[in-house]
Amino acid sequence: MAPVSIKRILISESVDPCCKKILQENGIQVTEKQNMSKDDLIAEIKDYDGLVVRSATKVTADVINATGNLQIIGRAGTGVDNVDVDAATKKGIIVMNTPSGNTISAAELTCTLLMIVLMISQFMGAEMYGKILGIVGLGRIGKEVATRMQSFGMKTIGYDPITPPEVTATWGVEQMSLEQLWPQCDYITVHTPLMPSTAGLLNDTSFAKCKKGVKVVNCARGGIIDEDALLRALESGQCGGAGLDVFVEEPPKNRALVNHPNVISCPHLGASTKEAQARCGQDIALQIVDMVMGKGLVGAVNAQVLASTFSPGSHQWIKLGEAIGVVLRSCTTSKQPFSQVQITTQGDCLKGSSGYMTSAVMVGLLTDVSKSCPNLVNSLSLAKESGIMVTRNHSEGLTQGACEVEISVNGSSYRATGSVQGGALVLLELNRSVFRQPVSLTGNLLFLKAAASPQLLPSVTGLLATAGVEMESFSAPAARNGDQWYCVGLSSLLGDLGALKPLVKEAAQLSV
Repeated sequence: MAPVSIKRILISESVDPCCKKILQENGIQVTEKQNMSKDDLIAEIKDYDGLVVRSATKVTADVINATGNLQIIGRAGTGVDNVDVDAATKKGIIVMNTPSGNTISAAELTCTLLMIVLMISQFMGAEMYGKILGIVGLGRIGKEVATRMQSFGMKTIGYDPITPPEVTATWGVEQMSLEQLWPQCDYITVHTPLMPSTAGLLNDTSFAKCKKGVKVVNCARGGIIDEDALLRALESGQCGGAGLDVFVEEPPKNRALVNHPNVISCPHLGASTKEAQARCGQDIALQIVDMVMGKGLVGAVNAQVLASTFSPGSHQWIKLGEAIGVVLRSCTTSKQPFSQVQITTQGDCLKGSSGYMTSAVMVGLLTDVSKSCPNLVNSLSLAKESGIMVTRNHSEGLTQGACEVEISVNGSSYRATGSVQGGALVLLELNRSVFRQPVSLTGNLLFLKAAASPQLLPSVTGLLATAGVEMESFSAPAARNGDQWYCVGLSSLLGDLGALKPLVKEAAQLSV
């Protein structure tokens, strides 16, 4: 991937000073402005390439749509629910977090609250030893909680839709479904992001399936445990106690929950340690710098496809994908919109590259077609929004890499195949016309569909001369029968393709 140009960054919250220091040492201008209103942020953000926040700044769609050249939103922490990730993706902005910066601090607070709720009872607590702890969400924090609580002799079971059971088994956590987990637990702790599938995960129904007196802890995000359902479970005795570091509204307005005698609450302290803040500030700065320097991409929550674009040679393949997209877009201008696009990568050198090649092709196809500015971050979401069905696959076994793209436009099919040869972008085939010599995808190109004829070349040459345009190259297909595609390199683009109508069946021109 070509290095991203980040020259100015706005830090809108109190982030550890090391963040600013690292960014400045790497040539990035940094401005710190805290406690801005939404309107202030909208007015300010237009002048920056990057924004660094913690959890207080609400980066809404209105803020994102007001940006001019914003390329990255860096969250110095784990959760990104204060950022409208969908709006950022549509705008082509990378959203990055620091997935491990506050892991230890959040895990330690969870364990602390678990130990405190153990003792919630009038003059009589309980031991941890032999109790069953259910961990919902087995990422970094869930893992650290498990290993710490196992040292007290607790049995740890859990649920996670992503982490494989064989992996969690190595940490001593037996995975199972939520339906199996609820009735077994003496204690439950949640460590998931807040999203539609996790909102209200612990509710009236799930509490009813738990052991009577189950105790719960939430140091993840407010709303994962339904607060009204929790209060009802506390009052009925179905829930014996709760440790809460997060709430739906912060500070919480549901005082009945906060003031309940069996609730221990904290003011969202999970990441509020000196060590966590220093680690998050350092991590987000280093991740941004590494991205800018073209070294790698870590923590991108909406642009995972970019992670593999930092491998050697990937930049040229990305340019090839975009160029093939431009060629096909130019050849189908009068027939759009597209309905289907199929991208096939070929060769061992492109194994694992179909993701970014697909995004690159869509950038070329959608440029000047979509109202938004397509890039590798947003091209697939823009395609989906436009009703374009995009599929991809990979063919192994070939020594030379190639990218084949086939599009469907109003019932017609167009196909192009290209490759990178000696570092140069070349077109090998267009609509089943295989060129005798690969066409260099650079400069001004004129593509012509015509029947093979000895008069074609001199006729086209004469027309170009009349228009004051020089022919710099001429690429003919290997086949000599039927209608075929030809490519002409031009000194400049023609002002009007209409003059070619008597000579050819189709014509398209572009600059690469």
